[in-house]
Amino acid sequence: MHSIRLGKLCLAMSVAFPATGSVFAQTNPLFDSVVVTATRTEQAITEVLADVTVIDRETLSRAGQTSLREVLAQQPGVQISSNGSYRSNTTLFLRGASATQTILLVDGVRVGSATSGGFSLETIPLESIERIEILRGAASALYGPDAVGGVIQIITRQAGTPRRSVSVGVGSDGQRLGAAHFSGKTGMFGYSLGFSHERGTGIDAKTPAASGLNPDEDPFESSSLNFSLVADVHTNHQLKFQTLYSEGEYGFDGNPFPNPLALNSQTSEAIAKPELNQSSLQWVAKFAPRWKSTVLLAQADDKSLSEYRRLSDGADAGRARFNTKRDQYSWQNDISFDKDVLTLLAEQRNEEVDSETDYAVKARSIDSFMAAYALNRTQWDALGVLRSDDNSQFGRFNNYAVSAGYKLNSQWRLVGSTGSSFQAPTFNQLYFPGFGNPNLQPQRSRSKELGVKYAAPAIAASAVVYHNRVQGFITPSTAVQSARATLQGATFAVDRQFETILVKASYDYTDPKTEPDNKRIVRIARHVFNLNLSRETGPWQYYGELKLASDREDRAIRSSDPNIELGGYGLLNAGISHKVNQDLSVSARLNNLTDKTYSLANGFTTPGRNLFVSANWSF
Repeated sequence: MHSIRLGKLCLAMSVAFPATGSVFAQTNPLFDSVVVTATRTEQAITEVLADVTVIDRETLSRAGQTSLREVLAQQPGVQISSNGSYRSNTTLFLRGASATQTILLVDGVRVGSATSGGFSLETIPLESIERIEILRGAASALYGPDAVGGVIQIITRQAGTPRRSVSVGVGSDGQRLGAAHFSGKTGMFGYSLGFSHERGTGIDAKTPAASGLNPDEDPFESSSLNFSLVADVHTNHQLKFQTLYSEGEYGFDGNPFPNPLALNSQTSEAIAKPELNQSSLQWVAKFAPRWKSTVLLAQADDKSLSEYRRLSDGADAGRARFNTKRDQYSWQNDISFDKDVLTLLAEQRNEEVDSETDYAVKARSIDSFMAAYALNRTQWDALGVLRSDDNSQFGRFNNYAVSAGYKLNSQWRLVGSTGSSFQAPTFNQLYFPGFGNPNLQPQRSRSKELGVKYAAPAIAASAVVYHNRVQGFITPSTAVQSARATLQGATFAVDRQFETILVKASYDYTDPKTEPDNKRIVRIARHVFNLNLSRETGPWQYYGELKLASDREDRAIRSSDPNIELGGYGLLNAGISHKVNQDLSVSARLNNLTDKTYSLANGFTTPGRNLFVSANWSF
């Protein structure tokens, strides 16, 4: 009953905002964004049927955050679980679906681990990002296996626009950051080049009573390079090369694995070394005024290396390597019929595992075909998608999606969708020695959602209710396949621009459970409320952030014990930025003002009150 009352309250808030009446001096550019991820073609965000969020470069620059996980944690429908410190292993939940059920794209190329099924958010620096698009809801018909909860797309810095910038920053716990970016255009060529490096002494990753504790600071360091080159070889033909390379290193507490020197967490040092290397080549052609064709050749290497050293003398105490190589080839054709768009896609993706661990199978391929038709009428619009994926391990799976919207008037619109998804087990779930189960079968799901959207020159609001039933659900981080699970909930969001103040608020009710035992899926809070207030006055901008999250469950240290409860928490962040002149701006961000002690995973810490100050020169 309490959950229902909260949901009704937030729905009333989102509906009430448009009725409060005010004179707006400007239109927030966020309301004029263009979205690609929702349909695989460019579309104004006000016309999108799906539940989406767009975060642009200006928002990233002004927010003062130092990591991608901090940015995503503030977004509707997103929850984060991390294994301590500023940079550490991070799990993302989108609409109650785990990272293994969510796709991460970088410039249209899928990245992540085929062994764990997750992805390393800590390997992607904010300084390399031009825009983030979050698509909430089942999207396997558009993007293939694993898009049960949705898709997050990172679009890196783009070539062409003349820009030069240098950023530096310092913060609590030894944080240091330096970054530079250069872009421009010369004749037929456009380019973009960026570098970044950060480091910090960090904090102890585990709580004092946690198993495997090593009571010391766990430092972190990372470096990245992103490069883009665009050639307009003809009026109707463009070639684009993009690459992102990032490597990191952070300490964590744990016993060596393997353990040839018979050490423990007190006598050894553990270091994780994640690495992402993604490159793509695109040919974009307009063979006719209404026919756009895009050929993509890409490769993504996701590397995960854990090294252990003996504390007494630094001797090698073991290492574990889990690398994934993905090759992706696709040919997409977008054909316009007046305002309608037909999209045809052929795609192949090959995944290969490189590890000392003895996996019975180390490679698989997925051959896919997709057709989508978007109807755009004055009063209503719709999108129909059919997709067929042939998995070399599990055979062919067909999925569909149908969504529609009806405009009640120029501001209000009803939207709804239904569709299917499937997800193959990860290589760890299938073959990891002593853990995997080779008899696991792919998960199949049916989803449906219904929502209402409001859009005006200075306000955007939405309320969406969703229900996603997964057959043969595999519990995250296990090889246990239950009969089914239900991922259900609601998201309410509103962005409102006053004369100098922008208000962004969202509330999520998330209730994922396995069936028939009716158990909560761990590390997910039922209730999350986010509020962001920002004010711009001349060269000054001020902002405050509030996050309220209810309790969540997590597994006990011993698997035989019942789940434990992680308490709810409230976080308050604040920041200020000042544009000193046309070229120079400075900002300061204070996180966790009240120095709240809380945990997002059993036995792991989170940073206390911390400050980060930065300066940016743009030429």
